[in-house]
Amino acid sequence: METTRLWLMYPAKLITRPLVHELGHKFAVTTNVRQASVTDEIGLVCLELSGERGEILRSISWLEDLGVKVEPVEINTIEG
Repeated sequence: METTRLWLMYPAKLITRPLVHELGHKFAVTTNVRQASVTDEIGLVCLELSGERGEILRSISWLEDLGVKVEPVEINTIEG
């Protein structure tokens, strides 16, 4: 079991689509929204994904195929 944090940047055409919900049902991953900012032009979501590495990679590929830009979160602080 792995956990990874990602930044998701949604284009305007996908803002109203419940992608995080779909992701949690389509793949064997647990989703946890850590932060989000949504406007009419763009959606920016920090999403934590937990699951088997293969499922996480498949879910990232699915998001990218839809047009979501996916970047790893760079953690510069010590988490407690």
